[in-house]
Amino acid sequence: MHKYIYGRSLVARICASPALAGLKVIDLTRVRSGPTCVRMLADFGADVIRVEPPIGVDPNEVAFSGNRLGGDFQNLNRNKRALTLNLKTPEGLEILKRLIASADVVVENWRPDVKRRLGLDYETLKAINPRIILASVSGFGQDGPYAGRPGFDQIVQGMGGLMSVTGHPGSGPLRAGIAVADSSTGLYAAIGVLVALRERDLSGEGQWVHASLLHSQIAMMDFQVARYLNEGEIPTPAGNDHPTSSPMGLFHASDGAMNLGAAGQGIWIKLCRVIGEEDLLDDPDFSNEKKRVTNRARLNAALEQAFARNTVAHWVAVLNDAGVPAGPVYDVPQMLDDEQVQHLKVCAHTQTSKGEAVRVISQPVTLSRTPASVVTAAPEWGEQTDEILQEIGIGHSDIERLRTDGVV
Repeated sequence: MHKYIYGRSLVARICASPALAGLKVIDLTRVRSGPTCVRMLADFGADVIRVEPPIGVDPNEVAFSGNRLGGDFQNLNRNKRALTLNLKTPEGLEILKRLIASADVVVENWRPDVKRRLGLDYETLKAINPRIILASVSGFGQDGPYAGRPGFDQIVQGMGGLMSVTGHPGSGPLRAGIAVADSSTGLYAAIGVLVALRERDLSGEGQWVHASLLHSQIAMMDFQVARYLNEGEIPTPAGNDHPTSSPMGLFHASDGAMNLGAAGQGIWIKLCRVIGEEDLLDDPDFSNEKKRVTNRARLNAALEQAFARNTVAHWVAVLNDAGVPAGPVYDVPQMLDDEQVQHLKVCAHTQTSKGEAVRVISQPVTLSRTPASVVTAAPEWGEQTDEILQEIGIGHSDIERLRTDGVV
């Protein structure tokens, strides 16, 4: 149990990690990209205050946050406290500014014009608290011709090039099965916040951190875009094959599918020997990586014949023992049952304040001394409203008045 002084109050609460203990974060985000950023800060011990409008103020908020026990909401919003605040009222905005005066970080993913209209732009927040770090997550950036557009993951998967390289040759554009743009933007924003916090240690000043879905999606394209920028190659869908290495992709054993990663000449030689196909080493069409990519169809057919002689479990074991990367292809239940996944403690267990059991995904970053943890489930709507308002000096009678007036 760690004790923190916020405003006039001495509050004891369980902390997820000492790594970011003492940092106060105001979470004005919703959907996925913004909450992903804030979740990382919360899991490493920051005191995160999730600000939501009172029920009935914004009907869209119910769609995003109404199912508090839903797996998605719980996974994104664990380790946070919740405050309801009506930012459409002058008093609600004033309370938020009081919170910001003692905070370290504010994270929002409104359209750029919204914060200016509310008077919550960076220059205004800087005047309130020169040490504040404002992290703004958007679809297309804080300025430019698309700044006012709403940003959704699938829209940006298309505009950021991902859909053009996903799928089988000739299949047409295909979205990825996860929210790549949303999730990566949240992580990039979290990195930006941590860098800004480190710089603040040196300068004593906060700054404005921007992250957009479009830029993040293009960054996640990584070598595919770099190939075009430097070699002039336009990437196209390669299905389950790697676009520039072979043999690397999906193959079929006698009882199912498996992935193989035999990139590089040394691993190629090991592969041929362990599967008993040394004659492939003498084939001039497969003598180097470039030729193996050019003649991939014939090579893949030969390997499919070889792998059909035994099971996925057999091949995964003997290939890895020989230093050839290989692995099964799981659905989600199979993935969670894998012994290495269980060893890594990928699933974290917690419960709500009402005692309902919740399972979420743990942080994939491990620190040896100050690891992240999941100590509380996502909060009920406004669960800590009274507690948080009392921490900034608002008494019980005033809180009741604010509730009557629809401010909280």
